[in-house]
Amino acid sequence: AGVNHNGSLKKAAKMIKIASKIGADVIKFQAFDVNETILKNTKKAKYQIKHTKKNEDQFEMIRKLEFKINDFMYLKNLCKKFKIEFLCSVFDIKTLELLKKLKNSIDKASKDEQIKIIILRSGGNRVFCAGASFQELVTIKNTNEGFAFFAGFADVINAMRQCSKLIIVRVQGKAVGGGVGIAAAADYCMASKYADIKLSELKIGIGPFVIAPAIERKIGLSSFSQLTLDAHKFYSPGWAIEKGLYQNISETVEELDASVLDLARRLSAYNAEALSHLKKIFWKNTDHWNELLEERAKISGFMVLSSHTKKALKGFIEG
Repeated sequence: AGVNHNGSLKKAAKMIKIASKIGADVIKFQAFDVNETILKNTKKAKYQIKHTKKNEDQFEMIRKLEFKINDFMYLKNLCKKFKIEFLCSVFDIKTLELLKKLKNSIDKASKDEQIKIIILRSGGNRVFCAGASFQELVTIKNTNEGFAFFAGFADVINAMRQCSKLIIVRVQGKAVGGGVGIAAAADYCMASKYADIKLSELKIGIGPFVIAPAIERKIGLSSFSQLTLDAHKFYSPGWAIEKGLYQNISETVEELDASVLDLARRLSAYNAEALSHLKKIFWKNTDHWNELLEERAKISGFMVLSSHTKKALKGFIEG
C-alpha cells in the first residue's frame, strides 16, 4: 500500500478491505515524519512534477501523505478485524534509533543476573522482518549516512554475538535481508512453516555484506552463495532447517510460541555459567567481527549510493 492512500484514511481503510477480500496475507504502509525526512523548499523529481501539483515543493507534497500514530493504530485494528497482517516500514532516522534500542536492550540483558535466556521476536503472524524499505534507502545522501544505517545492523549482530546469555530467535513469518541475518545470529532459531527466507539485496545493486558472516557461519559458504545469488527467490523453512539456519519448525504460530517457551524454561534450569562458556565455544573465531562488520557496513554504505542502485530503487518505488 505504501502511500498510495494519498493521505486519505478512508482510502487506506478501503485498501485493507480489498486486500483482505482478495486473500492477501499482509498489507504494508509507510510511516515517516516529514520534518525528519524532507527539507522545506526541496524541489520535486521530474516524475513527481509530472503527476502532482506544480506549485508545491516536495515537502508540501509529502506532508499531505503523512499519517499520525493514531491513524496507524486505527489501521492496525482494522487489519485485525479483517484478518490481514498489518506491516509498517519506517522512513527516517527512527529506524536507526530502533536498532540502537535493540542493541542496548541486548547489552543490558547480558549484564542482568536475573535474566537467564533472551528471546527475540517480532509482532504479527506472517512477517518476521521485511528488510529495509526502498524509500528509506533512497533517502541516504552520503557515505556517512550509508555507513550509519548499515552499522546499525552490524551493532545488533555483534551485540547478539557478545551477549553472555543464549539468545532464542522466534521467526513466525517471512524473513528478508537483515531479518535473515538476525535469525542466523541466534544461538537457537525456531520458526513456523510460514517462515520463508530471501536475500534480495542484489536486486537493487548491493549485497548482504554486513549479515554475510553470520549467515555463512550458520549455513556454510555454498548455501549462502545460493541464497544470495537467487535474489528473486524465497527459500522454504524446510530448506532453512536442512541447512542449519532453523533448528525447529512448527505448524502454527501458537505451537511455535509454546515450543519457544518450553525451550527457554528448560535452558533456564541449566547452570548459567556452563551456558555462558558454551556460548563462547559456539562463537569461536569471531573475535574480529567488530572490525569486520564495520568494514562491511562501509562497503554497503558506499554501494547504496551507486547510480545502479539509485536507478534500481527508483524503478521499484515508481512501480
